[in-house]
Amino acid sequence: MRNALIPIVIGICAGILIKLFALDILHVAGSSMEPAINNGDIVLVNKLAYGIVKPGSREFYVQWAEPKKNDVVIYLHDNKIVIKRCAATGGTPLEYSSNSGYSLHVGEKKIVLTKDQYDAMHTSPRVPGGYILALGDNYDESIDSRSYGFVSVKNIVGRIINR
Repeated sequence: MRNALIPIVIGICAGILIKLFALDILHVAGSSMEPAINNGDIVLVNKLAYGIVKPGSREFYVQWAEPKKNDVVIYLHDNKIVIKRCAATGGTPLEYSSNSGYSLHVGEKKIVLTKDQYDAMHTSPRVPGGYILALGDNYDESIDSRSYGFVSVKNIVGRIINR
């Protein structure tokens, strides 16, 4: 009996370590990433994509990479897990327009802004180092960097590896 218990305990401990540090499965609630990720989808998160995150914190034990443009990342905002796309990384130039509506241009991409979003963002000529511009694919439904500002790379806990 005792010998049969050891593999079970080892398996449970391994599962806990994998969930804490390597992989996680999340159920998506919301439509901010449609059509890439839909409300109700289940996604797999690579928590080792950028480093080893201290569980329950916004710090890394070790960090070996930063998000790249178009990575779909998860991060903590107001103590909630958020899924968004990295639209721009630190140092990326940003251009704003207030002609016929408000918008932000990142390279060739035009992102519609409200007046409040424009007023809050237009003084930033580029994404600050150590931060990303995080946007939902569904601009009309997404609350993202346009509303709460750039996201610190330290808040990013993983990258979505399936969609």
